[in-house]
Amino acid sequence: MACEISIAEEPTQAQSTYIPRNALDHMNPFFFKGHSHASHQHQHRHHHPHHHSHRSKYPDTHAGDFLQTPVPRRLSIQQETNSGTVSVAATASTTAGTLPVAAAASSAPSATYNTPPATPPLVQSKPATLSDAVAWCTARARIPTPDGSEYFLHIYENVKDKKEHLAFVFGDAIRSKSLDDVQPNETELDRVKRGAYVGRLRNSVAQEQDQLQQDGSSVAYSTTATSTTTMTEATRQTPLVRIHSECFTGEIGHSARCDCGEQLDEAIRRMKAEGAGVVVYLRQEGRGIGLGEKLRAYNLQDLGYDTVMANLMLNHGADERTYEVAQAILKDLGLDRIRLLTNNPDKIEQIEKERDIKVVERVPMMPKSWEAIETGMDMDTEFVVREGAVEDKVVRGKELDKYLRVKVERMRHMIPIPTAMGL
Repeated sequence: MACEISIAEEPTQAQSTYIPRNALDHMNPFFFKGHSHASHQHQHRHHHPHHHSHRSKYPDTHAGDFLQTPVPRRLSIQQETNSGTVSVAATASTTAGTLPVAAAASSAPSATYNTPPATPPLVQSKPATLSDAVAWCTARARIPTPDGSEYFLHIYENVKDKKEHLAFVFGDAIRSKSLDDVQPNETELDRVKRGAYVGRLRNSVAQEQDQLQQDGSSVAYSTTATSTTTMTEATRQTPLVRIHSECFTGEIGHSARCDCGEQLDEAIRRMKAEGAGVVVYLRQEGRGIGLGEKLRAYNLQDLGYDTVMANLMLNHGADERTYEVAQAILKDLGLDRIRLLTNNPDKIEQIEKERDIKVVERVPMMPKSWEAIETGMDMDTEFVVREGAVEDKVVRGKELDKYLRVKVERMRHMIPIPTAMGL
């Protein structure tokens, strides 16, 4: 038995502001609630005299979309269940952090729609006081380290991507403006939970229990004095900063293809010694191409291609990293004059691009294996390779040497090649 489907009418102007989702909406319980065989406006013509037709509740369903349900473009919908009519307001959502939407035409007639709930925004709404911010801090916590020192780890959300970027903040003088801002209706405990306090938190649980037993009162979430770590005035005015991109293989996997883990540990060591500093940790694995593509590039490197050519063969740029989020994090921390730990001139150029931040000094990061060669250290007896130690992580190998040479020769990195290795 053959069946022909014909559409009785074209969609109206109001219906043109609606778009269909894919067939996965058939798995949505809201879809099944109102979307039935009768939801398609079509006529069946069979090879026998019997004819029947169904009137659609969904006037915007097109031919070819019979496996899809219409979804509004984030328009404000008010449904009157008694009359069965729906009024569509021609106003776009103004909530911060949501995607822009198109308003419905003012002359559009009302219609009845059965739609699933509105999808949440892609980016968590930021505080009203930060409506123009690119990145804002949502939480921080004190992180003690094995040698007795500590830092505050800050979590940042942003409008550029869905990733949570980090900031390792050493010292008490550097604080996040967005974190310290008072949020609507928040309590003292709310501020403590997200880390918006000064000094160090005091263990008040046992003290509060004793106080409640004595007189029924509660103990405030008081803090102790700030860290006793001292810093020079020069360090306070121009702190040391490292803008570091995530490298799972080098930091966690002990890879000798790069010196990323060594650079991160060296930056932390220097900031501990100075008593202040910031490591901005960007989630840009593989110079922005992601871990999966990075592993594919590694396979090409094993065939003999260098790190730049491997990226190009995968249809990526040699370096796809961006630094808008890093700029926003530094601004939020109140840092407009910094000493930057880097060998990469592109990083300096991008950080200074908006002229809000000035790199007053570039602090070079010499690979420890190359430094050992340059100083004449015996690589077989005196040079020790350590993995995982915060202050002594060292990487050495032929693959690392090739990688570093490419960074110098093809990516403008300012690293002096040891004389003993030749030019």
